[in-house]
Amino acid sequence: MLNNTMNRTSLAAAVAFFSLAILAAPAGFAQSTTAAPAERKTQWNGYDQLHFQVAERDAYVVVPKQAAPGNPWVWRARFPGYHAEADIQLVAKGFHIGYVDVAGMFGSPKAIEIGNQFYREMTEKRGLAKRVALEAVSRGGLFAYNWAAVNLDRVACIYCDTPVCDFKSWPGGMGEGVGSAATWQSCLAQYGFDEKQAAAFKGNPIDHAKKIAAAKIPLLHIVSENDRVVPPKENTYLLRERLQAAGHDMEVISVPMGTEKSSGHHFPHPAVDQVVQFIQQHAAVEAK
Repeated sequence: MLNNTMNRTSLAAAVAFFSLAILAAPAGFAQSTTAAPAERKTQWNGYDQLHFQVAERDAYVVVPKQAAPGNPWVWRARFPGYHAEADIQLVAKGFHIGYVDVAGMFGSPKAIEIGNQFYREMTEKRGLAKRVALEAVSRGGLFAYNWAAVNLDRVACIYCDTPVCDFKSWPGGMGEGVGSAATWQSCLAQYGFDEKQAAAFKGNPIDHAKKIAAAKIPLLHIVSENDRVVPPKENTYLLRERLQAAGHDMEVISVPMGTEKSSGHHFPHPAVDQVVQFIQQHAAVEAK
């Protein structure tokens, strides 16, 4: 009888212990037992490209054959394969090239948080430089500048190719650009805005001019003057005007005519070496 009582007492104590252990477990402890996909390796222009996930989003890093001192890197924002000529030269010079897929998020707060996790992955886990060169194409400008605005001390420089600097211009189409009605609805959904809230929003790249100027972040844009998708005067030139008013400036490479097929938005890159020199000058760790 005594043994049975002891066994029941021991069983009750064990159940209580494990119940408390489960309650005390860290948040998310038992939410998922699915392992993240294993890292895989492919080739990119003769260099190893390591694919992995961050916040369940696809990401990668291109690894140079010999890293430059301090492990400098370029972070591509959207359309990472477009005008990659400068990246090819930079990885040959020892830069890593990183990318995380935040497509369809338009630089929204959710995208910025994913970007923060990617930055930690690249710097804390993979040992890359604390200050990164941001490189953005078209709508990627929304992400690059919005991330920079809350991570000023982590940005070595920003290079943008025909960037969107105000979502009211594209995809909103509230100015002279063609806009995109369907994409605009997706953008509104990402931010949780209606039309009125979007029109009043003060968190676009053009609204970060004072912060960027105060941080003295080096800037280089390339634009085409006949761009009807992302008109320069509503985006790059408006941002530059506000930067200059705040005591800062940006370099601009002006292409007279983009292709008619792209409504002026695309063109052969005329100044790859200038881009490479700009990023090397400002993001090479040995130069600091």
